[in-house]
Amino acid sequence: MELVFVLDLLGVAVFAVSGALAALRKRMDLLGVFVIAAVTALGGGTVRDVLLDRHPVVWVTEPTFLYVALAAAVLTILYTRFRDAPENALAVADALGLGFFVISGARLTLELGYTGVIVVFMGTTTGVVGGVLRDILSAQVPLILRKGELYATTAIVGVSAYLFLLWVGVPDVVAGGLGMVTVVGLRFAAIAWKIGLPVVPMRTE
Repeated sequence: MELVFVLDLLGVAVFAVSGALAALRKRMDLLGVFVIAAVTALGGGTVRDVLLDRHPVVWVTEPTFLYVALAAAVLTILYTRFRDAPENALAVADALGLGFFVISGARLTLELGYTGVIVVFMGTTTGVVGGVLRDILSAQVPLILRKGELYATTAIVGVSAYLFLLWVGVPDVVAGGLGMVTVVGLRFAAIAWKIGLPVVPMRTE
């Protein structure tokens, strides 16, 4: 299997878990859990494909992504029926999904012939949009907009690191792996130590 396909499958699975957990914590019904899981897992890739004018979008041509999202939601439901999910399970799943999707989105954009800031933007879009949709649909302020949350910044740094490593001649598989580690490591550090960007002060009368 191609690397992008594998990364996308992994990203779909863990983002679907985060979506299902968010829906379960809001005590949604079965359909609500499946919808939130699917939107979280597929939203970023869908928006990326629309912006890059790739039609039809990836999960329409490859329904395996939808099946994986629904299977991950079912497994999450079954798990939570018998055991309590760890308090930080959603945050961990979200961080892992961010790492997988950011690099897969960047790599796909490179394959389409784009470079530089477009690759960074599309990689970040692939990684963060699903989480934004999940939070909006579950009546939460999106992580990307929360005060003191280092979220999209980790995606930007990870894609930039990936591109730099490719530029200096590091093999794609290694560069992609290090890019993912960068994203996930920064996100875990931000969660553990509550690291965030400074709030921009505004002059008031």
